[in-house]
Amino acid sequence: MSEERIITVATVTTGEKNDGKQLQTLIEKSIEAGMYVCQAGHMATRKARQGKKGVSTNQTDTYYFDVEKCKICPFREGCYKPGAKSRSYSVSIKSDEHSEQATFQETDYFKEKSKERYKIEAKNSELKHRHGYDVAKSSGLVGMEMQGAMAIFTVNLKRILKLMD
Repeated sequence: MSEERIITVATVTTGEKNDGKQLQTLIEKSIEAGMYVCQAGHMATRKARQGKKGVSTNQTDTYYFDVEKCKICPFREGCYKPGAKSRSYSVSIKSDEHSEQATFQETDYFKEKSKERYKIEAKNSELKHRHGYDVAKSSGLVGMEMQGAMAIFTVNLKRILKLMD
C-alpha cells in the first residue's frame, strides 16, 4: 500500500499458506510497479518472519534445579514458591535473524512506521466488511483472485476520488 493508501500489489493464496512467506514476492512486485521500497526495513522483517528451514524459531535451553536446595537458597525470594515440586528456568535462543529484527524494532524508523500500522488494518477491514472480501463468493483460487481484484479496484477507486477532492 502506498503512503496515499492505494493498494499497489496483492497476492491471493489458499488459506493454509503462511502470509509472511509472501512478503518477498510483494516487495518484488512493488518494485516492478515503480514503488519505492525501503529494503533495509523490509528485509529485516522478511528474515524474521520466514525463520530458518528445519530450525524451530522458539528454541530454548531449560535448566532444572533441585527443589530441596531451592528451599534453603538465600535468593529464593521471588524464585521459589513454597510447595513447588520442581523448579526450572528456560532461556530463549535467538537466531541472528531474530536478533537483527529485535535491533531493527528499536530504531526510530520502525517506531514511526509501526504507528501507521492502523492504516493497513483499516484498509483490510474495509475490504472485508464493506466489500465482501471476508467470504469467497465462488470456489477456487481463480475465483478468489477475481473477487480480490474487484474489491481492491473498488477501494482504490474510492480512495483516488477522495484524494481528487
